[in-house]
Amino acid sequence: MSTTALPPDAVECARITLAHARTFSLASRLLPANKRRAAYALYAFCRVADDLVDQADHDHLPALRAQLAEYRAQLDAALAGQPSGPIFRELAWVTRTFDVAPAPLFELLDGVGRDLEAHRYESWIELEAYCEGVASSVGEMCTYVFGVPAGSAVRQQAIRYARTLGTAMQLTNILRDVGEDAQRGRCYLPAEDLARFGLTPEAVLTRGKALVDTDAWREHMAFQVQRARGLYTAAMPGIALLAPDAQRCAAACANGYAGILGAIEAQRYDTITSRARIGRLARVGILWNAWRYRAPAPDRAAQVRFA
Repeated sequence: MSTTALPPDAVECARITLAHARTFSLASRLLPANKRRAAYALYAFCRVADDLVDQADHDHLPALRAQLAEYRAQLDAALAGQPSGPIFRELAWVTRTFDVAPAPLFELLDGVGRDLEAHRYESWIELEAYCEGVASSVGEMCTYVFGVPAGSAVRQQAIRYARTLGTAMQLTNILRDVGEDAQRGRCYLPAEDLARFGLTPEAVLTRGKALVDTDAWREHMAFQVQRARGLYTAAMPGIALLAPDAQRCAAACANGYAGILGAIEAQRYDTITSRARIGRLARVGILWNAWRYRAPAPDRAAQVRFA
């Protein structure tokens, strides 16, 4: 669907998506037009919320909290049928059209709000809770848009898989962006995990290239990459539960982000002095593979175990 065929509010959401989300923009091309429009709206809503706190001039925290509170009030108004501005008018259309539950929308705002309070996490349990807020919530939103033909009970199972995929993708982001986060004084890597390899958050924030060249850093990052891969593996059965016209998009998102882990390995886990990227040809390959994707028949026994 060309953006020229979209209403003006949808064009603005598409512009935000195409400007900031390479993998998601490619994957969204595999969706039918109405679901793609909805995906753009969800991305724009999440992106603007994240940008509000990522300005993160934390010398002005009260102002940032006020902006986030105003954004929440706009969400409340949109869900009550009184949206204002392109993003919230589109979001109101999405929630009506696809019956998106309000809970993950508010969960996303709570999640990004944590970045105004803390940039360090002691344990994986704490970091996982953060990932749930900022990314598993997005997986849940998308499940409503993608659709689950087998009914509400199976939809709840699909949502659980989607939330696991969201955690995998957010952990991938964290591993990719260690250096960029360090420049902002942030270290999301759990202190307990770092300590297992003789490392500290302070070392991540200050040692730069000297840290990257150590065996301890590479071993720690290999451990985190394997954790992320385990999450992708656990999430993949959920794709078969989605509507057939959305499975390719979901597969492209999952495989595209999982591919970042390979890029991290290829640069010997140096995500402090450089940012791991998937090349254009690799992205096209991911899109092509997703186009050919055929989900296996859902494993009903696994669904019961997952419930």
